[in-house]
Amino acid sequence: MQDIIIRRPVTRSGRRVSSSVRGILMGVMLMLVGGVAQAENPRYAGLVADAATGEVVYADNAEERRYPASLTKMMTLYLLFEAIEQGRLDMNDALPVSTHAASMPASKLWLRAGDTIQVRDVIPSLVVRSANDVAVVVAEALGGSEALFAQLMTAKAREMGMRSTQFRNASGLPDAYQVTTARDMGTLAVALMRDFPEYYSEFSRTEFVFRGERHRGHNRLLSSYPGADGLKTGFIRASGFNVATSAVRDGQRLIAVVMGGFTSRSRDVHMADLLDRGFARIGLQERADWLADTDISGAIASLPPLGVDPLRADTPALMASVDAEPNLRLTSNTRDPIRSIMERNAQGDGGTWALRVSDR
Repeated sequence: MQDIIIRRPVTRSGRRVSSSVRGILMGVMLMLVGGVAQAENPRYAGLVADAATGEVVYADNAEERRYPASLTKMMTLYLLFEAIEQGRLDMNDALPVSTHAASMPASKLWLRAGDTIQVRDVIPSLVVRSANDVAVVVAEALGGSEALFAQLMTAKAREMGMRSTQFRNASGLPDAYQVTTARDMGTLAVALMRDFPEYYSEFSRTEFVFRGERHRGHNRLLSSYPGADGLKTGFIRASGFNVATSAVRDGQRLIAVVMGGFTSRSRDVHMADLLDRGFARIGLQERADWLADTDISGAIASLPPLGVDPLRADTPALMASVDAEPNLRLTSNTRDPIRSIMERNAQGDGGTWALRVSDR
């Protein structure tokens, strides 16, 4: 393997900086070049933010409009949770299934016109199965029609600060005018966790049983990425493979969005990579305060901070660490030695910077 030659940074006084600072600079450089592999994908957008502060630590096309696909159902669920909290719906309420709802294409629960479904079954149907027929059932129950419900969704988006989002349906099925951004989806993820922490665990479900049939979900990150504990996947042909994810490591929580993946697998691999880089970035911030002022995401505003609401008992738990070991990939990073070295340093295992520094 060839040596990595880096010109030693010089301070304003002309003195060379220490090796530890050079190491941190390498970490920052790594964050700057993250996501290059996605640059040629016209549907790609990505964002990673620190949930506690809202600080964006990675952004690429994050404010460019994209198709949300089934990430749309995050807003459908938000309005459902709001209706439950306001007493307009109860978990035991049976919602009617219209002909329009039953006609929705898969993914679906294959409900029939004239059926009913209880609210308690609606939630996992949307999270796990991403059921389009159930999304319409919710829309009609809360808005009278799907079109009117979409207007409520858009109005709520504006209220949250999602200025680039327009909803036209409750499911995310193809519509040329239904658009969003990675930043807006990150904002929605924060709102769900902040406003309804008691329901956030629903987003970690990987399966549920409805009328004796077991349904399994598509969000493989929940089992493949240590610390990932929620949110939603989505796909239509126009959007590519989307996912919004939240994960915890060492007491730090990240919220991340990837849109436009070529395949579900490549999307998940890229999301795992972004989360790894995000956690490393936060670790570097804790070691050197000046990194907090380093701009690595361009001119993009922070997300709303998750914060802690003392009136909600479940909110502090969202900020706590989950029982998961960091996903160590040092041995698999021999083709990316900068990242391997940076990860080793961030994990504090006593490793040294295997770099030959040039004064030229």
